[in-house]
Amino acid sequence: MQRILSTAVIVGLLAATAAAFAVTERLKLTKSPITGTKVVRAYLSPRVHTTAAVNVRFRHGDVVTATVVDSGRHLVDTLVFRVRMPKGRHTFTWNGRTDLGAVARDGTYRFEIHLANQHRTILLPNPIALETKLPAVLDAGAVRSAFSPDGDHQSDTVTIHYKLSDDAHVLVYVNGHQIIRSRSHKPKDKIAWGGKVDGRLLPQGTYVLTIGAVDLAGNKAVKLQHVAVDLRYITLSPKDVRVKRGAIFRVGVSTDAKRYHWSLGSRKGVSTVSRLKLRAPSARGTYRLTVTEDGHSDHIAVTVR
Repeated sequence: MQRILSTAVIVGLLAATAAAFAVTERLKLTKSPITGTKVVRAYLSPRVHTTAAVNVRFRHGDVVTATVVDSGRHLVDTLVFRVRMPKGRHTFTWNGRTDLGAVARDGTYRFEIHLANQHRTILLPNPIALETKLPAVLDAGAVRSAFSPDGDHQSDTVTIHYKLSDDAHVLVYVNGHQIIRSRSHKPKDKIAWGGKVDGRLLPQGTYVLTIGAVDLAGNKAVKLQHVAVDLRYITLSPKDVRVKRGAIFRVGVSTDAKRYHWSLGSRKGVSTVSRLKLRAPSARGTYRLTVTEDGHSDHIAVTVR
């Protein structure tokens, strides 16, 4: 009798194992009821009211419950509860708050979808990052303080190196106007500026660039850095020259151009030196010395005694 019972138990176990194996294999062959999952926004911050969003497609209509769970798969927020949804594409969004309305802790979360009719609960693999900590600009500086965006391929841009506290896009402002948002979100990188605002070159002068940052969740830095740069095309010094008739005088020419044109009275010429050497006219009077390179120019008054 005992042998018969033992045999029956073994047969039962084998049957159960076979049934479980069949169910497992059938599940492997069954297509997932959710497909085409796409995270529209993977980062969010309740501080600046950004939201996370995921887009999914249901193969069949069902009664859906969508929730947000933390890394331990504990319930954080219920997005929809037992809502009948047709097959097709649907978008679920989360504002970073819990079921009780409190702001969730910074961390990584996931969307979980339960399909009542199919008795399936699917944890979407795509992580969602909640971040409320503000980034900070720790350091910033120019490789060189002066540049000349005149299109001659000599110092046409100024390069700014920066260091941020976290991954973020760097923002650059001049006179309160945003001129750059970096593509990179590395915490340590560099950007270049060609002296333009809204596609137009700024006039010669000294400008203070404000370096800020915005992280992937939309939080903007309040700790900024300021970098002063000189935008120049061509500059003469001194601005006023007094010289005797026929005497030799020199004028400093600040430019990164390899050559430039000059004119004094009826005389004209081309030079490449940083100290332009000229002879004063033989007649008394005030003359205009003009130096030009690639459409940019500067001038000074030359008084001949």
